[in-house]
Order: sequence, then C-alpha cells, then structure tokens
Amino acid sequence: MIERFGGSGGVEASALQLVRELARRQVLVTVICREARDPLPKGVSQVALRSSSAWQPLRVRRFSRRAAEATRGRFDIVHSFSRTRHQQIYRVGGGSHAAYMERMYRRPGLLRALSPRHRAILSIEEAVFRDQGQLIQCNARWVADELRARYGVAAERLVTIYNGVDGERFHPRMRAQHRTRIRQALGVAGPLALFVGSGFERKGLDLAIRGLAESAVEADLAVVGAGNASPFRRLAAQLGVAERVHFTGPRSDVEALHAAADLFVLPTRYDAFSNACLEAMASGLPVATTPANGASELLEPGVNGFVCSRDFAPAFDALRDLAGLEKLGEAARRTAEELTWQVHADRVLDLYARVHP
Repeated sequence: MIERFGGSGGVEASALQLVRELARRQVLVTVICREARDPLPKGVSQVALRSSSAWQPLRVRRFSRRAAEATRGRFDIVHSFSRTRHQQIYRVGGGSHAAYMERMYRRPGLLRALSPRHRAILSIEEAVFRDQGQLIQCNARWVADELRARYGVAAERLVTIYNGVDGERFHPRMRAQHRTRIRQALGVAGPLALFVGSGFERKGLDLAIRGLAESAVEADLAVVGAGNASPFRRLAAQLGVAERVHFTGPRSDVEALHAAADLFVLPTRYDAFSNACLEAMASGLPVATTPANGASELLEPGVNGFVCSRDFAPAFDALRDLAGLEKLGEAARRTAEELTWQVHADRVLDLYARVHP
C-alpha cells in the first residue's frame, strides 16, 4: 500500500523497485494506491482508491481507512509504505515523525497541538507503533533505536533492511561518458562537490555552503534538486562563494552529475536513509553526511566517506587530495555493491516468511 506509486520521491522509488523485483520473481503483487505515476510491471495488479483531498489531514486518514477496507481478508501479506493504520508490515520510510519535528521545528509541542496535519500523522504512527501485531520495517538501525526508545517498540518487532541501489545506472564507468560534458556546462575546472536533495533546509544546504566558504580549498558545489533557492543564493553571496555554487534544479540525469563530481555532500538535519547517498557511493563517490542520516551507518570515516555534525569544511578540505578521494570512492563503491535491489528483495521476502510461512 502506498498513496503515490512511482515518481522521484525516495519512498515511492523504493516501492517501485521492490515491486519490480518481486514481479520478476513471479510473486503475485497488488498495488493499493491513490495514484500511479509509473506503469506497473507486467503481472502486477492495481487497486486505485479515491481518497483525494486538498486538505492533507483528511486525505491521510481517508487513505488509511479505505486501504484497510480494500485489503481486509483479501491478501496473505499487507505491506504498507504510507501512513496507514492496518497492515502486517509497516515500513517506516521517513523515520519517526516525532523525531523529525524535534529536529526541524523550534517548538514541536506547540506545533503538534495546533497543526491538524501533524496530529493526523502522529496519531496513525503512534497507533501502529503500539500495535503488537504489526512488524516494523526500518531502513536504518538508528530509526529502530529511536522507535524502541520513544515508543517502547519490542526489538523482535523491528526489522532493519537497508535500501537498495541500481548499481548499473549509478556506476563509476559513467565518468567517461559524462564527466567532461557536465563540468564544461557548469563552468567548473577544479574540484567539484555535489549536493542532491529537494527541500534545501532539511537537507542542510546552508551547512554545505558554509563548509564550502570556510574550506581552504577553492572548490565548486553543484546543487541538484527542487526548492526555494533564493535564501541560499543570498547566503552564498554573503559568504563570497556565489560564483562557485551552481543551482541546476531537478535533473532526470542525476547519474551524470555524479560522474562529474569528486565528493558528495549532504549535511541533512533528518533523513531516515538518504537514497541519494547510496547512489553517490555506487557512482564511486565518497560521501560526507551527518549522523542524522541512516545512510551514515554505511560510512567508515576516512575509508569510504566522512560523518560530520555541523562543520563540513573538513570534508571540503579533502578535495585538495583528489587521488586520496578516489580511493575512498572505490571503497564506497564496494560498499554499495553489497546493497542491490536483489539483496533488498531477498530480505523483504524473508520478512514476509515471518508473516506467512
């Protein structure tokens, strides 16, 4: 079950990849969704639920209720990727919403009391986390630890399965095809760091720009993604690096940007697991991110990347040694090679076997 099937979002893309892999193995899959943005794989059925509403709190509650009605008694396993109340497996793709609010808002308690949107999301999550009959799929250990500490979720209900990556689309060999072209288009001749993420505030673009400005290395930063760039352009101008920060907007060829870069930087304030980091690693880039990102669990500082809290200048300083970064990138690629979508599907099927032996 998922509100929107397909598209570019992290949760939606993960659901699409899993469905494709299950269909390839001839598992009978039905997608329960509000809308499908990508064609369903051959052999996959769809149940479209009419739960549209311009008001998100009502839409979320309607989808949860109608999904329960559509699945009741019909399937061996119900696996939800959206905020729904009734299923056997609930995937916490975005992490704990309560933890997200604490990291992103100054007064989360007041916002929780006043906002119908946050109340709707939190009430569903709390009910699921306290429902002893449901297994909780987490995409990082720190998400599981958060749920255990905050809601008292029993360890045996928590299953950590890292996201997968398309290691063919994101591959170091892409450098030969795209590196020179992209760098020329950006007007970059020296070291280049890459930031990929929509929602620039949560993804920590301000910290990336500050790290660039404070670094002793004269590097450039390419920014890929959707968001209001104006405050970040102003920040770059105030710090004297405006000419070295390149906003590209959303790109469908993000693998080409990876091919042009020497380092991937994502100073996110909250990410259950950033697929963008894993894609960068598969592309052969060392990754610099924060502990508030489940993908940081894949990083061994100084071996395949860097884990920073707020100061990202040291990560940009590493651009002075491109040969050394290349070795870190090779190690990052080896890490990513262990996390294919095939491996991910194997682990999900093991989870299904717990529900329906």
